[in-house]
Amino acid sequence: MSIKIATWNINSVRLRQGLVQRLLSEQAPDVLCLQECKCPEDKFPYEAFAEMGWSHAIVRGEKGYNGVAILSRLPLEPVPHRDVLDRGDTRHVAARLPNGVTIHNFYIPAGGDIPDRETNPKFGHKLDFLSDLTGWFAAHKPRKSILVGDLNIAPREDDVWSHKQLLKIISHTPVETSMLADLMAAGDWVDVTRQDIPEGKLYSWWSYRARDWDAADKGRRLDHVWATADLAPAMGGSEILRGARGWEQPSDHAPVMARIDL
Repeated sequence: MSIKIATWNINSVRLRQGLVQRLLSEQAPDVLCLQECKCPEDKFPYEAFAEMGWSHAIVRGEKGYNGVAILSRLPLEPVPHRDVLDRGDTRHVAARLPNGVTIHNFYIPAGGDIPDRETNPKFGHKLDFLSDLTGWFAAHKPRKSILVGDLNIAPREDDVWSHKQLLKIISHTPVETSMLADLMAAGDWVDVTRQDIPEGKLYSWWSYRARDWDAADKGRRLDHVWATADLAPAMGGSEILRGARGWEQPSDHAPVMARIDL
């Protein structure tokens, strides 16, 4: 059984419903995980996607912020979500596929602009979020699982346009990359994208601030597909759909895709 999985920070699913439909039509992933949907569950455009064949959906949403969803052409069995730090944020949703694989979809906090938890509570929230997840996965070792989402950290030197210039910029600071490594180790996770594409610059996010994002190419790889070590050998076909960043009224993130063969 071969299943194609995509993850995408859509930056408002209602505003960019047409882009989601385009992705579904052109790329036909069996499962699409969305982050930053920015709408409550009762406002999510279920019917539009169901009419295209993605009739199974598990959504957690809130008005104007956060929000995560799993759309699927295959049946989904709900799995209890994690309310990280007990804040009520809709940053995690999970489901089990018919082949027994559990998918975790996360939207990790961005962390604001200043990498100092004393002066920037948003950065402290991000670090605490990572610490909480690390403890959770250490205590509840995942098996036969995939973790996807906007993790808001570019861990490797070649995951950013300039390692030296971004060392003090949130998403690539040493404390964040170290904590992400701890999180990976706690869950025995494997970075599937880098398993498939081990060398070279690789980005999934380009700022809206750049006048010509493509020419400037000052990107970061913030969006990830991981698998537990028992599942990673069955994963492949990784791709970042850079072209989607150039679609009309785009998200600042590009979809990341992979395939699992079981």
